Amino acid sequence: MRDLRQAGLQGLDALLKAGADKAQITLNLTDKHEMNVDQGEFSLFRTTFDTWCNLTAIKDGRKGNSLTNKSDPESLGRAANEALAIAAASRPDDANDIAEFQPAAEFSEGVASPDLGRMHSRLRELLTEVASKYPKAVLRQVILDFSHTTSYVLNSNGVDYATRQGVYHCITIFSSREGERVSSFNYTGFAMADLEKRLLECSSLDTLLEQSGEQIATLPLQGKFVGDVIVTPDCVETVLGFLMNSITDRPIMSGTSIYKNSVGKQVASPLLTIHSRPVSDEICEGYFVTPDGYAAKNSTIVERGVLNGLLLSLYGSKKTGKPRAVNAGGAYVVDPGTAGYGEMVRSVKKGLLMTRFSGGQPSENGDFSGVAKNSYLIEDGQIKYPVSEAMVSGNVAEMLRSITAVSRERIDFGVAVLPWISMPGVTVSGK
Repeated sequence: MRDLRQAGLQGLDALLKAGADKAQITLNLTDKHEMNVDQGEFSLFRTTFDTWCNLTAIKDGRKGNSLTNKSDPESLGRAANEALAIAAASRPDDANDIAEFQPAAEFSEGVASPDLGRMHSRLRELLTEVASKYPKAVLRQVILDFSHTTSYVLNSNGVDYATRQGVYHCITIFSSREGERVSSFNYTGFAMADLEKRLLECSSLDTLLEQSGEQIATLPLQGKFVGDVIVTPDCVETVLGFLMNSITDRPIMSGTSIYKNSVGKQVASPLLTIHSRPVSDEICEGYFVTPDGYAAKNSTIVERGVLNGLLLSLYGSKKTGKPRAVNAGGAYVVDPGTAGYGEMVRSVKKGLLMTRFSGGQPSENGDFSGVAKNSYLIEDGQIKYPVSEAMVSGNVAEMLRSITAVSRERIDFGVAVLPWISMPGVTVSGK
């Protein structure tokens, strides 16, 4: 195996020799060991090695990027020439830049190699437990893998970062069957630093499998009403995504974001605090270096409903004159609230427990419409029954400002730690 850092230095040299004024290269080598279960049976074990290189060249204010999956000198040389050719064809922009010098550093997280025997036994254990506890469940596919990634980020200003990260992932897709009746499929995924816990104990998998059995027999929702929606941890990032996406480069630079002038202002209920913690012990699969070449730091994006800052890259910062974010977002941790999940349900006069949402992106002002899947009707403080796909619509920005409760309980997905959140003012439509 070639020395990846040496390959990075060669790629950087190739960019400069090709004529770049400023250059950056990111190289990743991922060693993945994967076990698959299909329809309840072991179906695949494989090991793959993937190399990915991203070369960036800036010349006369023009920027070009080139990707290659090879790290030999010839391939890097071709990619460097391609990046310069793309730069030459692009428009000059004074905001194009690379990170300034920072002291070299190495980062490490997780183990270097998998416990293959434990992976197999945990999967076998999951199949046995699900068959016993949820006999109606059909495990359509389970993927358990261990990925070890070695990454280098180097640039012509002297940035020199190395990261080594090992983590387990599990993705489960399932439904339930009774006779001819089949529930809507559902899924969940999570990351783990180790295999100390049973897979059924991780994330929300146990709860979702139980609900899947209940959802064999759904009832259509009658009529239309405006009520509360309790968004489960599996669906919370879908809702928070509107706010997070609206404070990134493109919406802020174009001026279309409703949050473009909202730093320091209330954008959500005081009950909501959102952190991005890519280098926290709370997150087992974060990141240590941003795509634009800075050592990542943890941040609090929303504090008691107040927007603390935007998620701008170096380019977005130079383009707008606003501060660069200390990370690239993601790795979200939402602070727990004071209400228990049961209390939240009991406080709802009429509404939905929403586990999954299917629909397009909200409009720039937050209006949305879509289908609530794997969801339940709540009436007079009780979960009544699983509903057939119901239409939901409203305005995400207004919902965030009107949050009535955040749960004490949270689910750890390995890549995020999220609670249940109750929001009013959602229009729910049935048949």
